[in-house]
Amino acid sequence: MSGYVVHRIGREGAPVVVVDDFAAEPERLAEAASARPFSRNGIHYPGVRAAAPSAYLGERMDLIRQILVEVFGAVRGAVLAECNFSLVTQDPATLTPIQRLPHFDGADAGRIAVLHYLCGPQMGGTSFYRHVSTGFETITPDRLSAYDAALRADVARAGLPDGYFTAPSPLFEPIFTLPARYNRLAVYRGISLHSGDIPEGFAFDPDPRTGRLTVNTFLQVRP
Repeated sequence: MSGYVVHRIGREGAPVVVVDDFAAEPERLAEAASARPFSRNGIHYPGVRAAAPSAYLGERMDLIRQILVEVFGAVRGAVLAECNFSLVTQDPATLTPIQRLPHFDGADAGRIAVLHYLCGPQMGGTSFYRHVSTGFETITPDRLSAYDAALRADVARAGLPDGYFTAPSPLFEPIFTLPARYNRLAVYRGISLHSGDIPEGFAFDPDPRTGRLTVNTFLQVRP
């Protein structure tokens, strides 16, 4: 099993940590996903989710703690906020406006996203973005109002994508792309603007054994 690699992305240098070959037996996770009922979970994720066994993270807990301390400064550790299997299944024509643009997972810099791919590069990866009109790459509480106003003006002027977001775009420019890789883990702050890359011809497969299966975990850093 490998250690980790840190990518400092964009002008702001936000960290994206990558760990390849994360789980010792990733196929067991996929099997667990196949046995669980998936359903819609909230209004933002463009697909279905099922509760995932967060205890599996424990096999690499020393590495996760190391990342939290050395990269994110979380010297007091973090607590688990949620952990779900996820499958992108939503038809592009039915996406809401917010689902058609890069997003952030909240303005709290202590909210850490842990994204574990259980699918290959043919399923697309994740890209990180800079908002063109403000230059913001992360959204913090002091930026929220300005970002919201600027984005509304952008959409009024340029409109929304027809489906899932892709670059180039007059609204957002890519600053880093992480391809999916089976058993790859990515760790980043939820304040970073990002979006899943959904390739052309994507099947929107609801089967965990053959679809775009990921485990999406959120950790909350202890203050």
